[in-house]
Amino acid sequence: MSNGKEMARLACAALEDKKAVDVKVIDIEKVSILADYFIIASGTNRNQVQAMADNAEEVLGRAGYQPKQIEGYQNANWILMDYGDLVIHIFDEENRLFYDLERIWRDGESVNLARLNGKEQD
Repeated sequence: MSNGKEMARLACAALEDKKAVDVKVIDIEKVSILADYFIIASGTNRNQVQAMADNAEEVLGRAGYQPKQIEGYQNANWILMDYGDLVIHIFDEENRLFYDLERIWRDGESVNLARLNGKEQD
């Protein structure tokens, strides 16, 4: 399993532990040099968005992955967590609709969460 895929699997679990809304994983490896995977998720309020970011950082940190950069934590309307092979975007619902990253990155391949977690055969 690539580092990006392993990080994505861990991050999705961490986000879902904090009741993330509409978690999407996009494989952008073939369309961008920015990263291998984007994760896009929403929270319903500032505290939840921050708790999701905190949990993702803690879970990834325990696995030995440190963020290169985290932006937007204070405002918590869009937190961007850059882990190199993985970029996590955590939005409040209003900003997720406004920025619509799923549309911008539609050339990437949507990743089935069950497959990412090894619960579905290829």
